[in-house]
Amino acid sequence: MSAPVFEELEKGQQIGTRELRFSRADLIRYAAASGDHNPIHWNERFAREVGLDGVIAHGMLTMGSAVDLVSAWAGDPGAVVDYQSRFTKPVPVPDAASGAPDTPTARLVISGKIGALDLDERRVRVDLSVELLTEPAPEAGTNESQDETAEPVRTKVLAKSQALVQL
Repeated sequence: MSAPVFEELEKGQQIGTRELRFSRADLIRYAAASGDHNPIHWNERFAREVGLDGVIAHGMLTMGSAVDLVSAWAGDPGAVVDYQSRFTKPVPVPDAASGAPDTPTARLVISGKIGALDLDERRVRVDLSVELLTEPAPEAGTNESQDETAEPVRTKVLAKSQALVQL
């Protein structure tokens, strides 16, 4: 992907969308790389004992994965000069019902659009949308799974997620 040309950008323009999937094995690998070995990111029992619904992804894994869309669009991770976000919901990563531990069980959709352009500084503010996709719950009183054509439930997991890019 080639670097964006500042003069060709406009407010509201989409920079891209990507879907990410996480597995429990991804969380273990991230814990090893980051040094964050908090058991809420790998131990179901512990996560429930501290009031969570189950194991959750690391916040920095979620945040860092989201800004990667901007880095790829800019063509240079160093062009991202500021990044901020607010966590609104955890990202649950359930254990896979079957198969290998690296079977993805959490899906995120990340999309970005240009929120502002600073002509004097040649900076672009990219606003990110980061949503967790989950399957709709079965109808009340049934154990039947939903129609495969049913749209996933979208839950915003990061808010005010904005990156400043120097072009």
